[in-house]
Amino acid sequence: MSTDVTATSQAPAPPGGGRSGAGLLQVMLNGLRRNMRQYGMLIALGLIVVLFEVWTGGDLLLPRNVSNLVLQNSYILILAIGMMLVIIAGHIDLSVGSLTAFVGATAAVLTVEHHMAWQLAVLLCLLVGAAAGAVQGFLIAYCGIPSFIVTLAGMLLFRGLTEILLKGQTLGPFPTGLQKAGNGFLPEVGPYTNYHNITLLLGLVIIASVVWQEVRDRRRQQEFSLDVLPARLFALKLVALVAAVLAVILLLASYKGAPIVLILLGVLVVGYGYVMRNTVFGRHIYAIGGNLPAAKLSGVKDQRVTFQVFLNMGVLAALAGLVVAARLNAASPKAGVNYELEAIASSFIGGASMSGGVGTVLGAIIGGLVLGVLNNGMNLLSVGTDWQQVIKGLALLAAVGFDVWNKRRSGS
Repeated sequence: MSTDVTATSQAPAPPGGGRSGAGLLQVMLNGLRRNMRQYGMLIALGLIVVLFEVWTGGDLLLPRNVSNLVLQNSYILILAIGMMLVIIAGHIDLSVGSLTAFVGATAAVLTVEHHMAWQLAVLLCLLVGAAAGAVQGFLIAYCGIPSFIVTLAGMLLFRGLTEILLKGQTLGPFPTGLQKAGNGFLPEVGPYTNYHNITLLLGLVIIASVVWQEVRDRRRQQEFSLDVLPARLFALKLVALVAAVLAVILLLASYKGAPIVLILLGVLVVGYGYVMRNTVFGRHIYAIGGNLPAAKLSGVKDQRVTFQVFLNMGVLAALAGLVVAARLNAASPKAGVNYELEAIASSFIGGASMSGGVGTVLGAIIGGLVLGVLNNGMNLLSVGTDWQQVIKGLALLAAVGFDVWNKRRSGS
């Protein structure tokens, strides 16, 4: 009898990586359950795009509209990256919208009124953002004042300073070089084709990088004997990623090419993604947000990490301020209104946790794109701003509710 059991256990596996069709489906479902937070909003983003593409009669994914979607949401996505780090560390920053307006006003005063070279003005504005973030970070990290209070005060302070600098008026236009940073596209080179050549080349580089990174991560997981997707499912995942990237690249290349600000965003996503995944600083941010007492006992210098997180947020807020001012070609006292709420909403929709310690840079980008597609799609459908606010509020509530449900399900 025991011989029969042994023979049964050593029976040859079915073809296709040792799994039947039902087995592959079960593995896929199990993977979705384990990574519900990671894949949930990505699936939601895809569904939202499909729905608005149908409802708008194909207008959403027109090449011109896709470029506008990138340009209109670039500064929110920049803010969302920094805000995600702040929230992972267990804090909040309410001042970024006002700081964005203040930096834009500073750039306008320097370049328009004092005729300073725009390159030098950009550098000084980034230093202004760093100084603002450093002051707030010092008060939060070393003086022990709650981040909500410090950044609420900063929100009022920077909004008032913006009014003082601009004297309640709009100031512009900016130099041509700075304008291109917010509205420009990559130059066209090479022979004439129906597509933008540099954008196509950039797309091939991105596709190769994505495939290489996915294969590299899979091999590393296998080296450490971690669970990985079966070969057929992994190949299907790669095909889906390549198809998504290729679709966006072709849409951009068939209009004017990739916007300059999209290249900036790509650099930020790759850079901050690497920092959060592979550096000691990134692990320390997760540690102090996930369990501060344990992080202290482990030797994490929580005050220094918190200070650096807010310093970084100040620099990114300054960068966003320069981008939005360049796009509008003017600095306005009303610029940046509600930007902090958009950045916070993008982070929570993208998978951040209210309790800290959870979230990814890519998640912040996905959350920002969800809000951006909602805004753009509703504008194309001529939905009133009142109903737009209602729908975005419900989307945020649904995302946080999903986070709470997912935690309870995991705990049970």
